[in-house]
Amino acid sequence: MSSEKIKVGVVGVGALGRHHARLYKDCGNAEVVGIYDLNPEVAKRVAEEFGFKIYKTIKGLAEKCEALSIAVPADLHHKIARPLLEMDKHLLIEKPLAVNIEQAGELVTIAEERNLVLEVGHTERYNPVMSFIDDKLEDVRYIEARRLAPYPPPRPGLHPRGTEVGVVLDLMIHDLELILHMVKSKVAKVEAAGIPVLSKTEDVANARITFKNGCVANVTATRINNPMIRRMKVYQKNSYFSLDYQERTGFVCTKTETGIAREDIPVKDHNALFEEMKNFCNNALSAKQTGRMPHLKVPGRRGLEALRLAIKITDLLHLHNEKYNLPDGENEKLYQQF
Repeated sequence: MSSEKIKVGVVGVGALGRHHARLYKDCGNAEVVGIYDLNPEVAKRVAEEFGFKIYKTIKGLAEKCEALSIAVPADLHHKIARPLLEMDKHLLIEKPLAVNIEQAGELVTIAEERNLVLEVGHTERYNPVMSFIDDKLEDVRYIEARRLAPYPPPRPGLHPRGTEVGVVLDLMIHDLELILHMVKSKVAKVEAAGIPVLSKTEDVANARITFKNGCVANVTATRINNPMIRRMKVYQKNSYFSLDYQERTGFVCTKTETGIAREDIPVKDHNALFEEMKNFCNNALSAKQTGRMPHLKVPGRRGLEALRLAIKITDLLHLHNEKYNLPDGENEKLYQQF
């Protein structure tokens, strides 16, 4: 890669987008053109903190950029991303790619037809623990994943961050993408349950996924837990991995002739979001310079696959609630209190 820099911008500089803007400034392969946020006070605060130019419209920002991050609420992803792809801009979109299959599929199709980099922000793929196990996965047979987080704080005039979608699309989808990456088999059967507690959408959910190769994954996610927990156990023949994505630690236990050998995973710690963004910039530069699409770690089509599974789980938990007359998103009064 040459010393050339890709011109980047950030759409949405709230809780997560602020970090996109901040980290792009530290990327040696990026030139930050500016930022846009619907809330002028948020944009002003971030611009003053990091010395960025504020653009009054997304189109105005995009006209000066070659690549952009989209870090807005999930239900706005398609509305914002489609015109940018039609302007031939490379995009890094925070997960989920969109809120339904039709919208996500449309974004993927446009990007592929125009030979544009479209990456989805499944940041756990850049977690340092994944670097160790990626080439050690052989025949995964069972996975146990737990992703528990505190309820997001209130925002004046807005729903709490992330609750525009249910916990499956908000949190569980991280583990679904990881599981699809590890198992590399088609899904055969899905069972799911979940209910709303503090928001209009499900806040706690569990899914049992059976793959066509016989592997089973049991996945739990909740956004009403303290402290935050992001753990996964992966079992395969003669060994298993215990991974802690929150603490960026883990160990592997392997069957030997004399018993079981345990080895701590050697982690070269790094900022996963920073690595994701550097990689996105490299990919955008490579596509620009060569005219060919480089290998993408989490391309739009993989984000679409994860979304497809997440929506399947969401649909099934709603059917479960309907069958057993359980709460299913009608807690409007309780939601407004938080």
